Amino acid sequence: MNPLLNPLLLGKIAKSYFFDINRIWNYNEEKIRKYQGKALRQIVKYAYTVPLYHKKYKSVGMHPSDIRSIDDINKLPLITKKDLRGKTADMLLPYGLDENKFSKASTSGSTGQPVTIYSDPYTVFKTFIGFNRMIKEHNVDWRKNRMAIIADLSPDSAEEIYFEKTVVPSLKLFFSLDNIKAFHVGKKPDKLIKELEIFNPEFIGGYPGVLNILAILKRQGKGKGLNPSSLATSGAILDEYTRNYIEKTFNAKVFDVYGATECSPIAFQCKNGNYHIHSDFVYMEFMDAKEKEALSGDGGNIVVTRLFGRGTPIIRYTGISDFVVLAKEDCKCGINTPTIERIEGRQVDSIVLPDGGLIPPSSFTGIPHKVMHRLKTDKIQRFQIIQQSLNEVEILLVIDKELKDKGPSFNKIADEIKKEFVKKLGHGIKIKIKEVDQITIIRPGSATPPPVAISKVKQP
Repeated sequence: MNPLLNPLLLGKIAKSYFFDINRIWNYNEEKIRKYQGKALRQIVKYAYTVPLYHKKYKSVGMHPSDIRSIDDINKLPLITKKDLRGKTADMLLPYGLDENKFSKASTSGSTGQPVTIYSDPYTVFKTFIGFNRMIKEHNVDWRKNRMAIIADLSPDSAEEIYFEKTVVPSLKLFFSLDNIKAFHVGKKPDKLIKELEIFNPEFIGGYPGVLNILAILKRQGKGKGLNPSSLATSGAILDEYTRNYIEKTFNAKVFDVYGATECSPIAFQCKNGNYHIHSDFVYMEFMDAKEKEALSGDGGNIVVTRLFGRGTPIIRYTGISDFVVLAKEDCKCGINTPTIERIEGRQVDSIVLPDGGLIPPSSFTGIPHKVMHRLKTDKIQRFQIIQQSLNEVEILLVIDKELKDKGPSFNKIADEIKKEFVKKLGHGIKIKIKEVDQITIIRPGSATPPPVAISKVKQP
């Protein structure tokens, strides 16, 4: 049954659409904090009816009435990935509810440990509202512009539920939506670029890796009619070299989106290029990385609370293993929420130093861009950084065949990249640079493009 045929739900979604999209522009910091406090009280009261949370809260003597403002959030216990993993609906949904009335979505499992959660229709549509907020900032209209979304449409993925089971099919009852089309990320690139060219989108959203592949194909003469005016990336680290390569190829700006299956959109880049937190959708806490690892085993430094929705609540969740650094200065774009200076990726992607220290991905994925800029070339099509052992890092480079004999030689590029990595990692790690025809190393079972950084070394 189409959930939008329920007049109560339709009214709630419509109200949310008209009031939520502009809140981060219309509310000042004080009003947003008050809103966060109200939303937290409501979501904790709901969570108290969910067995997993009820048990957690009872164990520390916490009652929903103890939460009066957002400042009380630290009274709540942390929820780890281990707490959610392997749990059935009778632990993740309120007592007595029929799980068939909820959508079930699994995380990508990029760490090898996927998590499954449940969402009600309102929660799913709220994510759609967050998506519209982000594209609005970049002058894209979901009703008017032709939009192509390259997503993981594998069974039970969040994107498959969104595009093929819930939001898009439901909205088609009221709107044609012929201007929006989802493409599976696992489709062969040659076929994908042909289908995209036929569809002729003004906006393309997808993983950085797949947009990079499309840019390579376009430079090879394919997809000549594919000329979007804007692009968005999400789901993986967007390094500066890949961003620059995509923007130059399509002659269009790229903005990045940061989120997770468990808690929907978290932040997005404004027109000024700064990452703004969806402060009315999520509340972010920042912990000392070692303390968080000791308490949860999930790594990273952020703890996230989703401030809306039903199904499985996400409150003080440690399972997003990213390193995130808040910006010290406010952005002047008009969005009144805190900004993120940089997203340093997951701990599992960090390079482990011989002394046990960690170097986050953002510290080294920008090296190829730095070197290519200095050498005035962009003949690297793709790259991948793999820590093979505690003492060895291998860097795979795919070189544009048409540019192979133009500009700096491969050896020159390799030497310069190696020097930069030695500066960053020290002399205790051997740096090997290898030219390859294509990047093929991906995480097992993943339909998404290969990650930019992989560490095969066990974290200390």
